[in-house]
Amino acid sequence: MMPGTPNIDLHTHSTASDGHLTPAQLVHTASDAGVGVLSLTDHDTMDGIEAAQVAANEKALTLIPGVEISVTWSKRTLHIVGLGVDPAEPALANGLEQLQEIRRERAQQIGKKLENLGVANAHTRTEQAANGGQITRTHFARLLIEDNKCQTMQQCFKRYLRPGKPGYAGAEWAGLHTAIEWIQAAGGVAVLAHPLAYGMTAAWRSRMLKAFTEAGGDALEVHCGNSKPADVQLSAKAASEFNLLGSVGSDFHSPEQRWLKLGRTLKLPEAIAPVWSHPRLQSYIKPT
Repeated sequence: MMPGTPNIDLHTHSTASDGHLTPAQLVHTASDAGVGVLSLTDHDTMDGIEAAQVAANEKALTLIPGVEISVTWSKRTLHIVGLGVDPAEPALANGLEQLQEIRRERAQQIGKKLENLGVANAHTRTEQAANGGQITRTHFARLLIEDNKCQTMQQCFKRYLRPGKPGYAGAEWAGLHTAIEWIQAAGGVAVLAHPLAYGMTAAWRSRMLKAFTEAGGDALEVHCGNSKPADVQLSAKAASEFNLLGSVGSDFHSPEQRWLKLGRTLKLPEAIAPVWSHPRLQSYIKPT
């Protein structure tokens, strides 16, 4: 992080998708934790941005409008974060609406599968819990814990919600090129999120990064969530190899996830150019 730059967190979630805090609560919590520049990056929606901006103005916090777009690449699901995007840009807005419809259809499929496994009214209850936000597998995991089918989120995914498990339903998301085009058409910067979280071998990870770069991607999330120092160094090496800027983000969802805490200083190795140095994002960063 550059000297004089405020604490930056460029990957967070609210109740507009699968976070526990409302957009306003997220901003207040982040500000109180010392975050100076925040991006709200809900899954396939920007519905929380307006409320987050109002709260950010109250807190004198810099909000970078963002989104985390679901992508299908080589039969795998990737997440591409868009930073500094205009929610009103037609291509992005229409694309996100398409993804939201896919999410609604997938939620119905998962709900039926879990109901067949003895989880009563799974879809209806999850829809009520989402309260108008995007329904994700995390919502169903919370339901499984509520019904004592599992004790932890990890168990829920391992037993029910991962590919090949009885509660899983696949989806065909946006193409990699398409998602990046939406982001950049909306004035934003495309970031490949949590590159080590996809369960890939080193060879597959290299293919993914090559495809992302060739599609016009801008940056790689180098320090994300509870990254260990070795993970940060591995991602930094990849960013350097593929000439990508580096981004940082907690991937915060809930105060209960203490390992994904807001306000932790997320540092980039000095050799990596930060994503906030990109011309499209420089206007958001106000050195102190």
